[in-house]
Amino acid sequence: MKPLMLQGHQRAITQIKYNREGDLIFSSAKDSKPSVWYSLNGERLGTFNGHIGAVWCVDVDWTTTRLITGAGDMNTFLWDVETGTALGKIPCNSSVRTCNFSFSGNQASYSTDRAMNHPCELFVIDVRNIDASISSADPVLKLTMNEQQSKITSMLWGALDETVITGHENGSLRIWDLRAVKELNSVNDHTASITDMQMSSDGTMFVSSSKDCSAKLFDSDSLMCLKTFKTERPVNSACISPLFEHVALGGGQDAMEVTTTSTQAGKFDSRFFHLVYEEEFARVKGHFGPINSMAFHPDGKSFATGGEDGFVRLQVFDSSYYEHTFE
Repeated sequence: MKPLMLQGHQRAITQIKYNREGDLIFSSAKDSKPSVWYSLNGERLGTFNGHIGAVWCVDVDWTTTRLITGAGDMNTFLWDVETGTALGKIPCNSSVRTCNFSFSGNQASYSTDRAMNHPCELFVIDVRNIDASISSADPVLKLTMNEQQSKITSMLWGALDETVITGHENGSLRIWDLRAVKELNSVNDHTASITDMQMSSDGTMFVSSSKDCSAKLFDSDSLMCLKTFKTERPVNSACISPLFEHVALGGGQDAMEVTTTSTQAGKFDSRFFHLVYEEEFARVKGHFGPINSMAFHPDGKSFATGGEDGFVRLQVFDSSYYEHTFE
């Protein structure tokens, strides 16, 4: 399993996303230039230039025509994927931490941090007709988090664009009804900050990763915790295989605590668990810093990881991966 090393970012990777077909991979990093790459050969197609701060989140719609990014420069940008031009820019009151397109692609959501006397807020905007006026247009919906709800650190759209699921800094998960504009349910299965949430390919469940050294599988309607995958290091990202009943986890020591460059000491491996049995069955080494983001290719035959070392690694599975069976 020889990986493709994609080197184009000067600083740590914050998030990576495949498009629906899996031929392109989008990466955001702390160097203010989100990039797009061919997933087949690792060639960089280009960058999206406009941010002046660390880009925390990136997402692409299902038609691969538009991209949304949010950054520490307190702006959310909407981009044309083909040309790389900015279609719209939305100024915010604080850093933009998460952003997502809905399943239909008609709406997008983003959340801002609690900072400078501004509360953490969740916005939903209509993106059917994007032009320069979007910067002053009113959002379709605005939800303000109170003290108990804490900062949003990750976000997913629920089924049929009717709900949004949020993961918070205090470890709680909440599901919001966008039509009634109210909180439907909340759970506190995690004990530390949620770092990432990714939906299964059919949308019935999602996996969350947390700094409490575990990843958990939840039902996307009821938020019932179905499975727990335990490790001995903080988990920064987790994803569900669209092909097999496998879950991949990535993490490592906190970036601030990494003083060794040994790939062994910090536990910077990608770890594979069986979805049902919760047993670890494989590890893939490579990064010399914590893994910040992971994603399976939509066909399930390869996966990508983005690390604190600034590299995106694309790895195609060997034949032995398909032959592996649980006794």
